[in-house]
Amino acid sequence: MTVGLVIVSHSSKIAEGVIELAAQMAPNVRIAAAGGTSDSPSRIGTSLEKVQSALEEAEQGDGVVVLTDLGSAVMTAEMTLEFLPPDTRSRIRLPQAALVEGAVAAAVQAESGGTVDEVASAAERAVVSIDPESLEPFVSHGAAAPGPSAPLEAAAEPAVTGAWTLPNKMGLHARPAAVIARALTDLDAEVTINGVDGKSVMLLMSLALGEGKELRAEATGPEAQKAIEYIGGEVKAGFGEL
Repeated sequence: MTVGLVIVSHSSKIAEGVIELAAQMAPNVRIAAAGGTSDSPSRIGTSLEKVQSALEEAEQGDGVVVLTDLGSAVMTAEMTLEFLPPDTRSRIRLPQAALVEGAVAAAVQAESGGTVDEVASAAERAVVSIDPESLEPFVSHGAAAPGPSAPLEAAAEPAVTGAWTLPNKMGLHARPAAVIARALTDLDAEVTINGVDGKSVMLLMSLALGEGKELRAEATGPEAQKAIEYIGGEVKAGFGEL
């Protein structure tokens, strides 16, 4: 079982589209749509009944993370939670996150076996391309692109590094970014790829590395060598696309 996701949108087409995108990178995660109103799928709005039904569809016992678009969708989701038994409500999270980026990041984290809190946190950390403060309270500060980080302490062991030229036509697009992020999450190593966290699918996608671009990886920790060998193998194989 994995943590489930519910996508709440004023538009049924938006909800279905977000699910289509996220499912490409997390095929084993149950994602349910709650888009539009109950009386008409084409009508713009939200529905308490649809959210309730989607929660029941997505729940498998490990919890559900609910992602929403605009303000009234948040209120509809919150109202739905008020009608649930305390035990059920305790397994549901409603993070403040960008809908598309948050759904992709959450789905990848769920696919990797993350807990409901880890999946919700992944959604909130997802990168967005606009100033999140202008969208408060719908997008959290945690969704902002990371600023300068604090100086890191010197590593006890030298980092393991690697560099390769991307041979596949699409380069490091969504699917291989998700594959790498999921695999690195399971390794006991800290990995950066071209300066960003290798375990974050959204940060990897933000690099926009196309065919012929250089992918540089650096890893530290007990399984650093394994991480670099894995990345190198995937790149050389063109992520299975050659």
